[in-house]
Amino acid sequence: MNWNSIQTEVALKNIVQESNSKPCVIFKHSTRCPVSSMAKYRLEENWDFTDEEVTPYFLDLIAYRSISNLIAETFGVHHESPQLLLIRNGECTYEESHLDISVADLRENFHSKV
Repeated sequence: MNWNSIQTEVALKNIVQESNSKPCVIFKHSTRCPVSSMAKYRLEENWDFTDEEVTPYFLDLIAYRSISNLIAETFGVHHESPQLLLIRNGECTYEESHLDISVADLRENFHSKV
């Protein structure tokens, strides 16, 4: 799994644009939270998407809290940590948080929205 880092508002705008041609996943991670670390580990361990299917993005929300807030505002979701968002055509079509984050659920929702 090759994470792409989100560190700026421009990067978030680029994700919105990219999602018009290919789905993007945003994982909001708290580096201080053991639940977030477990969710990240489970994602990485079970990731079975190809680079052609989806682009995975990673946000360190401790370092970039303002970007985390902008993500919540842009996609109309409540801030959670950890949180996984599936972005298609500039909109969040699926979101999950904490230990409910799983590749299997993402895969199910990924295919149900195509």
